[in-house]
Amino acid sequence: MSPEEMSTETETAPAPVPAKAPQQRSGMPSWAIQGLVSLSAIVLALVVGAILIIVGDKQVQTAVGYFGAAPGDTFSAAASAVGEAYKALAVGAFGGITPISESLTQATPLICGGLAVSLAFRTGLFNIGAQGQLIAGAILAGYVGFAWHLPPVLHLIVALVAGLVGGAIWGGVVGLLKARTGAHEVIVTIMLNYVALYLLSWLLTTSTFRRPGRTDPISPIVDKNAQFPKFGDTRLHIGFLLALAAAVFVWWLLNRSTIGFELRAVGANADASRTAGMSVGKAYVIAMLVAGALAGLAGTQQVLGTDLPLTDGVAASVGFDAITVALLGRGTPLGTVLAGLLFGALNAGGLQMQLITQTPLTLTTVLQAVIVLFVAAPALVRSVFRFLPKERGAGAVLAKGWNG
Repeated sequence: MSPEEMSTETETAPAPVPAKAPQQRSGMPSWAIQGLVSLSAIVLALVVGAILIIVGDKQVQTAVGYFGAAPGDTFSAAASAVGEAYKALAVGAFGGITPISESLTQATPLICGGLAVSLAFRTGLFNIGAQGQLIAGAILAGYVGFAWHLPPVLHLIVALVAGLVGGAIWGGVVGLLKARTGAHEVIVTIMLNYVALYLLSWLLTTSTFRRPGRTDPISPIVDKNAQFPKFGDTRLHIGFLLALAAAVFVWWLLNRSTIGFELRAVGANADASRTAGMSVGKAYVIAMLVAGALAGLAGTQQVLGTDLPLTDGVAASVGFDAITVALLGRGTPLGTVLAGLLFGALNAGGLQMQLITQTPLTLTTVLQAVIVLFVAAPALVRSVFRFLPKERGAGAVLAKGWNG
Protein backbone atom coordinates (compact mmCIF):
# COMPACT_ATOMS: atom_id res chain seq x y z
CA MET A 1 0.00 0.00 0.00
CA SER A 2 1.36 3.39 -0.99
CA PRO A 3 1.83 6.22 1.52
CA GLU A 4 -0.98 8.17 -0.18
CA GLU A 5 -3.45 5.28 0.22
CA MET A 6 -2.42 4.80 3.86
CA SER A 7 -3.04 8.49 4.53
CA THR A 8 -6.45 8.37 2.88
CA GLU A 9 -7.48 5.26 4.89
CA THR A 10 -6.36 6.90 8.13
CA GLU A 11 -8.40 10.02 7.43
CA THR A 12 -11.57 8.09 6.55
CA ALA A 13 -11.38 5.52 9.36
CA PRO A 14 -13.94 6.19 12.13
CA ALA A 15 -12.56 7.41 15.42
CA PRO A 16 -12.75 4.88 18.27
CA VAL A 17 -15.69 5.40 20.59
CA PRO A 18 -14.55 5.81 24.21
CA ALA A 19 -15.88 3.17 26.58
CA LYS A 20 -18.60 4.42 28.87
CA ALA A 21 -18.38 3.82 32.56
CA PRO A 22 -20.85 1.20 33.75
CA GLN A 23 -24.00 2.66 35.19
CA GLN A 24 -26.59 1.25 37.53
CA ARG A 25 -29.52 -0.22 35.74
CA SER A 26 -31.97 2.04 37.50
CA GLY A 27 -29.97 5.23 37.29
CA MET A 28 -30.53 5.67 41.04
CA PRO A 29 -27.77 5.93 43.63
CA SER A 30 -27.08 2.92 45.81
CA TRP A 31 -28.35 4.55 49.01
CA ALA A 32 -31.69 5.41 47.37
CA ILE A 33 -32.24 1.81 46.23
CA GLN A 34 -31.34 0.48 49.67
CA GLY A 35 -33.75 2.98 51.23
CA LEU A 36 -36.58 1.81 48.96
CA VAL A 37 -35.87 -1.79 49.88
CA SER A 38 -35.93 -0.94 53.59
CA LEU A 39 -39.24 0.96 53.26
CA SER A 40 -40.74 -1.92 51.29
CA ALA A 41 -39.55 -4.33 53.98
CA ILE A 42 -41.39 -2.26 56.60
CA VAL A 43 -44.58 -2.38 54.50
CA LEU A 44 -44.31 -6.15 54.16
CA ALA A 45 -43.75 -6.50 57.89
CA LEU A 46 -46.90 -4.51 58.58
CA VAL A 47 -48.81 -6.84 56.24
CA VAL A 48 -47.50 -9.86 58.13
CA GLY A 49 -48.45 -8.17 61.40
CA ALA A 50 -51.94 -7.51 60.07
CA ILE A 51 -52.36 -11.19 59.25
CA LEU A 52 -51.32 -12.15 62.78
CA ILE A 53 -53.76 -9.63 64.25
CA ILE A 54 -56.58 -11.03 62.14
CA VAL A 55 -55.80 -14.64 63.06
CA GLY A 56 -55.70 -13.86 66.78
CA ASP A 57 -58.76 -11.57 66.98
CA LYS A 58 -61.77 -13.14 68.71
CA GLN A 59 -64.38 -11.17 66.75
CA VAL A 60 -62.83 -12.34 63.49
CA GLN A 61 -62.86 -15.92 64.73
CA THR A 62 -66.55 -15.59 65.61
CA ALA A 63 -67.38 -14.08 62.22
CA VAL A 64 -65.54 -16.87 60.43
CA GLY A 65 -67.95 -19.34 62.07
CA TYR A 66 -70.81 -18.04 59.94
CA PHE A 67 -68.75 -16.90 56.94
CA GLY A 68 -71.05 -18.66 54.48
CA ALA A 69 -74.12 -16.76 55.70
CA ALA A 70 -72.53 -13.30 55.97
CA PRO A 71 -69.00 -13.13 54.51
CA GLY A 72 -68.96 -9.37 54.81
CA ASP A 73 -68.89 -9.60 58.61
CA THR A 74 -65.59 -11.46 58.49
CA PHE A 75 -63.92 -8.88 56.28
CA SER A 76 -65.38 -6.05 58.33
CA ALA A 77 -64.15 -7.56 61.60
CA ALA A 78 -60.71 -8.16 60.11
CA ALA A 79 -60.42 -4.59 58.85
CA SER A 80 -61.62 -3.25 62.19
CA ALA A 81 -59.13 -5.35 64.17
CA VAL A 82 -56.16 -4.29 62.04
CA GLY A 83 -57.24 -0.65 61.89
CA GLU A 84 -57.77 -0.32 65.64
CA ALA A 85 -54.50 -2.07 66.49
CA TYR A 86 -52.36 0.02 64.16
CA LYS A 87 -54.22 3.19 65.14
CA ALA A 88 -53.45 2.50 68.80
CA LEU A 89 -49.84 1.78 67.84
CA ALA A 90 -49.56 5.11 66.02
CA VAL A 91 -51.28 7.06 68.82
CA GLY A 92 -49.03 5.47 71.42
CA ALA A 93 -45.96 6.46 69.43
CA PHE A 94 -46.88 9.86 67.95
CA GLY A 95 -50.20 10.97 69.45
CA GLY A 96 -48.96 13.92 71.50
CA ILE A 97 -45.97 15.30 73.36
CA THR A 98 -45.82 12.48 75.89
CA PRO A 99 -45.99 9.63 73.35
CA ILE A 100 -43.41 11.30 71.11
CA SER A 101 -41.08 11.90 74.02
CA GLU A 102 -41.47 8.28 75.09
CA SER A 103 -40.65 7.09 71.56
CA LEU A 104 -37.50 9.22 71.56
CA THR A 105 -36.59 7.93 75.02
CA GLN A 106 -36.92 4.34 73.84
CA ALA A 107 -34.89 5.16 70.72
CA THR A 108 -32.00 6.84 72.53
CA PRO A 109 -30.02 3.76 73.68
CA LEU A 110 -30.98 1.88 70.51
CA ILE A 111 -29.29 4.53 68.37
CA CYS A 112 -26.04 4.37 70.33
CA GLY A 113 -26.08 0.58 70.47
CA GLY A 114 -26.84 0.43 66.75
CA LEU A 115 -23.91 2.75 66.03
CA ALA A 116 -21.64 0.43 68.04
CA VAL A 117 -22.67 -2.51 65.87
CA SER A 118 -22.56 -0.51 62.62
CA LEU A 119 -19.05 0.80 63.20
CA ALA A 120 -17.78 -2.72 63.75
CA PHE A 121 -19.58 -3.84 60.59
CA ARG A 122 -17.77 -1.26 58.54
CA THR A 123 -14.45 -2.61 59.82
CA GLY A 124 -15.36 -6.18 58.94
CA LEU A 125 -16.26 -7.21 62.50
CA PHE A 126 -19.55 -8.59 63.78
CA ASN A 127 -20.02 -7.02 67.21
CA ILE A 128 -22.52 -9.18 69.10
CA GLY A 129 -21.24 -7.76 72.38
CA ALA A 130 -23.10 -4.46 72.56
CA GLN A 131 -25.12 -5.92 75.43
CA GLY A 132 -22.04 -6.62 77.53
CA GLN A 133 -20.40 -3.32 76.61
CA LEU A 134 -23.59 -1.51 77.59
CA ILE A 135 -23.64 -3.26 80.97
CA ALA A 136 -19.96 -2.46 81.59
CA GLY A 137 -20.62 1.20 80.85
CA ALA A 138 -23.69 1.22 83.09
CA ILE A 139 -21.73 -0.33 85.98
CA LEU A 140 -19.04 2.36 86.03
CA ALA A 141 -21.42 5.24 85.27
CA GLY A 142 -23.86 4.08 87.91
CA TYR A 143 -21.16 3.62 90.55
CA VAL A 144 -19.75 7.10 89.96
CA GLY A 145 -23.29 8.43 89.93
CA PHE A 146 -24.39 7.15 93.34
CA ALA A 147 -21.08 6.59 95.22
CA TRP A 148 -19.26 9.82 94.38
CA HIS A 149 -20.41 13.25 95.44
CA LEU A 150 -19.25 16.00 93.11
CA PRO A 151 -20.52 19.45 92.16
CA PRO A 152 -23.23 19.80 89.49
CA VAL A 153 -22.15 19.45 85.85
CA LEU A 154 -18.77 18.02 86.92
CA HIS A 155 -20.47 14.99 88.47
CA LEU A 156 -22.44 14.32 85.30
CA ILE A 157 -19.37 14.70 83.10
CA VAL A 158 -17.27 12.36 85.25
CA ALA A 159 -20.05 9.73 85.35
CA LEU A 160 -20.50 10.04 81.57
CA VAL A 161 -16.79 9.58 80.94
CA ALA A 162 -16.73 6.59 83.30
CA GLY A 163 -19.49 4.94 81.27
CA LEU A 164 -17.64 5.55 78.02
CA VAL A 165 -14.44 4.12 79.49
CA GLY A 166 -16.22 1.04 80.81
CA GLY A 167 -17.74 0.23 77.43
CA ALA A 168 -14.49 0.99 75.61
CA ILE A 169 -12.52 -1.38 77.85
CA TRP A 170 -15.07 -4.17 77.34
CA GLY A 171 -14.97 -3.68 73.58
CA GLY A 172 -11.22 -3.09 73.45
CA VAL A 173 -10.56 -6.52 74.94
CA VAL A 174 -12.34 -8.04 71.94
CA GLY A 175 -10.33 -5.99 69.47
CA LEU A 176 -7.07 -6.84 71.21
CA LEU A 177 -7.78 -10.56 71.24
CA LYS A 178 -8.77 -10.40 67.57
CA ALA A 179 -5.59 -8.53 66.64
CA ARG A 180 -3.13 -10.56 68.73
CA THR A 181 -4.55 -14.08 68.66
CA GLY A 182 -7.08 -14.09 65.82
CA ALA A 183 -9.88 -15.00 68.22
CA HIS A 184 -13.25 -14.76 66.50
CA GLU A 185 -15.07 -11.65 67.67
CA VAL A 186 -18.51 -13.29 67.58
CA ILE A 187 -17.54 -15.98 70.10
CA VAL A 188 -15.60 -13.56 72.32
CA THR A 189 -18.35 -10.94 72.41
CA ILE A 190 -21.05 -13.49 73.18
CA MET A 191 -19.03 -14.87 76.09
CA LEU A 192 -18.26 -11.37 77.39
CA ASN A 193 -22.00 -10.63 77.38
CA TYR A 194 -22.47 -13.34 79.97
CA VAL A 195 -19.44 -12.21 81.94
CA ALA A 196 -20.80 -8.67 82.15
CA LEU A 197 -24.30 -9.82 83.08
CA TYR A 198 -23.17 -12.10 85.91
CA LEU A 199 -20.60 -9.57 87.07
CA LEU A 200 -23.39 -7.04 87.49
CA SER A 201 -25.58 -9.59 89.27
CA TRP A 202 -22.76 -10.32 91.72
CA LEU A 203 -21.91 -6.67 92.30
CA LEU A 204 -25.53 -5.93 93.22
CA THR A 205 -25.22 -8.44 96.08
CA THR A 206 -22.26 -6.58 97.60
CA SER A 207 -22.55 -3.79 100.15
CA THR A 208 -20.76 -1.43 97.75
CA PHE A 209 -23.49 -1.57 95.11
CA ARG A 210 -26.63 -2.73 96.92
CA ARG A 211 -28.92 -0.08 98.36
CA PRO A 212 -28.80 0.00 102.18
CA GLY A 213 -31.79 -1.66 103.80
CA ARG A 214 -32.68 -3.65 100.68
CA THR A 215 -32.19 -7.34 99.97
CA ASP A 216 -33.13 -7.26 96.29
CA PRO A 217 -30.46 -6.47 93.66
CA ILE A 218 -30.81 -2.72 93.29
CA SER A 219 -28.34 0.11 93.81
CA PRO A 220 -28.89 3.52 95.39
CA ILE A 221 -30.45 6.13 93.15
CA VAL A 222 -27.98 8.18 91.16
CA ASP A 223 -27.34 11.60 92.69
CA LYS A 224 -29.29 14.47 91.21
CA ASN A 225 -26.04 16.11 90.12
CA ALA A 226 -25.19 13.08 87.96
CA GLN A 227 -28.57 12.71 86.26
CA PHE A 228 -29.21 13.78 82.69
CA PRO A 229 -31.48 16.86 82.67
CA LYS A 230 -34.94 16.04 81.37
CA PHE A 231 -37.15 17.94 78.95
CA GLY A 232 -40.12 19.18 80.95
CA ASP A 233 -42.19 16.56 82.75
CA THR A 234 -41.30 13.78 80.30
CA ARG A 235 -38.78 10.97 80.60
CA LEU A 236 -36.85 12.32 77.61
CA HIS A 237 -33.40 13.58 78.61
CA ILE A 238 -30.40 15.17 76.92
CA GLY A 239 -28.99 11.73 76.31
CA PHE A 240 -31.04 11.82 73.10
CA LEU A 241 -29.01 14.80 71.91
CA LEU A 242 -25.84 12.91 72.78
CA ALA A 243 -27.08 10.01 70.64
CA LEU A 244 -27.51 12.35 67.67
CA ALA A 245 -24.06 13.83 68.34
CA ALA A 246 -22.64 10.30 68.42
CA ALA A 247 -24.16 9.60 65.01
CA VAL A 248 -22.54 12.75 63.61
CA PHE A 249 -19.22 11.71 65.14
CA VAL A 250 -19.39 8.24 63.58
CA TRP A 251 -20.19 9.78 60.18
CA TRP A 252 -17.22 12.13 60.49
CA LEU A 253 -14.94 9.35 61.70
CA LEU A 254 -15.79 7.05 58.81
CA ASN A 255 -16.00 9.58 56.00
CA ARG A 256 -13.78 12.52 56.93
CA SER A 257 -10.87 11.13 58.94
CA THR A 258 -7.75 9.16 58.07
CA ILE A 259 -8.52 6.59 60.75
CA GLY A 260 -11.98 6.09 59.29
CA PHE A 261 -10.51 5.53 55.83
CA GLU A 262 -8.29 2.80 57.26
CA LEU A 263 -11.22 1.23 59.09
CA ARG A 264 -13.29 1.10 55.90
CA ALA A 265 -10.34 -0.20 53.90
CA VAL A 266 -9.71 -3.01 56.37
CA GLY A 267 -13.40 -3.86 56.36
CA ALA A 268 -13.46 -3.99 52.56
CA ASN A 269 -10.33 -6.13 52.18
CA ALA A 270 -8.05 -6.83 55.11
CA ASP A 271 -5.40 -8.57 53.00
CA ALA A 272 -5.14 -5.71 50.51
CA SER A 273 -4.99 -3.19 53.37
CA ARG A 274 -2.16 -5.14 54.98
CA THR A 275 -0.30 -5.19 51.66
CA ALA A 276 -0.76 -1.43 51.38
CA GLY A 277 1.00 -0.98 54.72
CA MET A 278 -2.01 -0.54 57.00
CA SER A 279 -2.08 -2.17 60.41
CA VAL A 280 -5.11 -4.45 60.38
CA GLY A 281 -4.71 -5.30 64.05
CA LYS A 282 -4.63 -1.63 64.99
CA ALA A 283 -7.81 -1.04 63.00
CA TYR A 284 -9.58 -3.86 64.85
CA VAL A 285 -8.55 -2.49 68.24
CA ILE A 286 -9.59 1.08 67.39
CA ALA A 287 -12.91 -0.05 65.93
CA MET A 288 -13.83 -2.10 69.00
CA LEU A 289 -12.67 0.60 71.40
CA VAL A 290 -14.93 3.17 69.74
CA ALA A 291 -17.77 0.67 69.34
CA GLY A 292 -17.51 -0.25 73.01
CA ALA A 293 -17.57 3.40 74.00
CA LEU A 294 -20.73 3.93 71.94
CA ALA A 295 -22.41 0.97 73.62
CA GLY A 296 -21.16 2.28 76.97
CA LEU A 297 -22.86 5.57 76.15
CA ALA A 298 -26.11 3.63 75.74
CA GLY A 299 -25.61 2.14 79.20
CA THR A 300 -24.86 5.57 80.61
CA GLN A 301 -28.10 6.89 79.12
CA GLN A 302 -29.99 4.09 80.81
CA VAL A 303 -28.59 4.46 84.32
CA LEU A 304 -28.17 8.25 84.39
CA GLY A 305 -31.24 9.21 82.41
CA THR A 306 -33.97 6.59 82.23
CA ASP A 307 -33.67 4.07 85.09
CA LEU A 308 -31.50 6.00 87.64
CA PRO A 309 -30.85 3.06 90.00
CA LEU A 310 -28.60 0.29 88.69
CA THR A 311 -30.37 -3.09 88.43
CA ASP A 312 -29.60 -6.38 86.73
CA GLY A 313 -32.19 -5.45 84.09
CA VAL A 314 -30.63 -2.13 83.16
CA ALA A 315 -29.66 -3.39 79.71
CA ALA A 316 -32.98 -5.13 79.02
CA SER A 317 -32.63 -6.32 75.40
CA VAL A 318 -31.14 -3.08 74.08
CA GLY A 319 -27.81 -4.64 73.11
CA PHE A 320 -29.46 -7.34 71.03
CA ASP A 321 -32.07 -4.98 69.55
CA ALA A 322 -29.15 -2.77 68.50
CA ILE A 323 -28.08 -5.50 66.07
CA THR A 324 -31.42 -5.34 64.28
CA VAL A 325 -31.25 -1.54 64.30
CA ALA A 326 -27.84 -1.66 62.61
CA LEU A 327 -29.10 -4.18 60.05
CA LEU A 328 -32.13 -2.10 59.16
CA GLY A 329 -30.00 1.04 59.07
CA ARG A 330 -27.68 -0.56 56.51
CA GLY A 331 -24.68 0.15 58.70
CA THR A 332 -24.81 3.91 58.04
CA PRO A 333 -25.10 6.55 60.80
CA LEU A 334 -28.21 8.18 59.29
CA GLY A 335 -29.87 4.85 58.63
CA THR A 336 -29.09 3.71 62.16
CA VAL A 337 -30.69 6.84 63.63
CA LEU A 338 -33.83 6.37 61.53
CA ALA A 339 -34.02 2.67 62.40
CA GLY A 340 -33.57 3.49 66.08
CA LEU A 341 -36.41 6.00 65.91
CA LEU A 342 -38.65 3.42 64.22
CA PHE A 343 -37.93 0.73 66.79
CA GLY A 344 -38.33 3.24 69.61
CA ALA A 345 -41.75 4.17 68.24
CA LEU A 346 -42.72 0.50 67.98
CA ASN A 347 -41.67 -0.11 71.59
CA ALA A 348 -43.55 2.92 72.90
CA GLY A 349 -46.63 2.40 70.74
CA GLY A 350 -46.81 -1.30 71.51
CA LEU A 351 -47.71 -0.59 75.12
CA GLN A 352 -50.66 1.57 74.07
CA MET A 353 -51.73 -1.00 71.49
CA GLN A 354 -51.80 -3.71 74.13
CA LEU A 355 -53.71 -1.51 76.58
CA ILE A 356 -56.43 -0.46 74.13
CA THR A 357 -56.88 -3.48 71.85
CA GLN A 358 -55.38 -6.28 73.99
CA THR A 359 -53.04 -7.05 71.11
CA PRO A 360 -49.98 -8.76 72.64
CA LEU A 361 -46.94 -6.54 73.06
CA THR A 362 -44.85 -9.27 71.47
CA LEU A 363 -46.36 -8.29 68.12
CA THR A 364 -43.95 -5.36 67.97
CA THR A 365 -41.06 -7.79 68.46
CA VAL A 366 -42.40 -9.86 65.59
CA LEU A 367 -42.61 -6.75 63.42
CA GLN A 368 -39.00 -5.86 64.18
CA ALA A 369 -37.81 -9.38 63.39
CA VAL A 370 -39.78 -9.58 60.14
CA ILE A 371 -38.48 -6.18 59.04
CA VAL A 372 -34.90 -7.34 59.43
CA LEU A 373 -35.74 -10.64 57.72
CA PHE A 374 -36.97 -8.81 54.63
CA VAL A 375 -34.09 -6.34 54.69
CA ALA A 376 -31.69 -9.28 54.67
CA ALA A 377 -33.45 -10.70 51.60
CA PRO A 378 -33.71 -7.81 49.10
CA ALA A 379 -34.36 -10.22 46.22
CA LEU A 380 -37.49 -11.43 48.01
CA VAL A 381 -38.68 -7.86 48.54
CA ARG A 382 -38.12 -6.99 44.87
CA SER A 383 -40.03 -10.11 43.82
CA VAL A 384 -43.06 -8.74 45.69
CA PHE A 385 -42.60 -5.11 44.68
CA ARG A 386 -41.57 -5.56 41.06
CA PHE A 387 -41.27 -1.80 40.54
CA LEU A 388 -38.18 -1.69 42.75
CA PRO A 389 -35.02 -1.04 40.71
CA LYS A 390 -32.22 -3.55 40.63
CA GLU A 391 -28.70 -2.83 41.73
CA ARG A 392 -25.69 -4.95 40.98
CA GLY A 393 -24.63 -6.71 44.17
CA ALA A 394 -27.53 -5.30 46.17
CA GLY A 395 -27.92 -8.54 48.09
CA ALA A 396 -24.27 -8.72 49.08
CA VAL A 397 -24.33 -5.84 51.51
CA LEU A 398 -25.11 -8.01 54.54
CA ALA A 399 -22.59 -10.68 53.69
CA LYS A 400 -19.80 -8.15 53.13
CA GLY A 401 -20.43 -6.31 56.39
CA TRP A 402 -22.03 -3.25 54.77
CA ASN A 403 -18.89 -2.38 52.86
CA GLY A 404 -20.57 -2.23 49.44
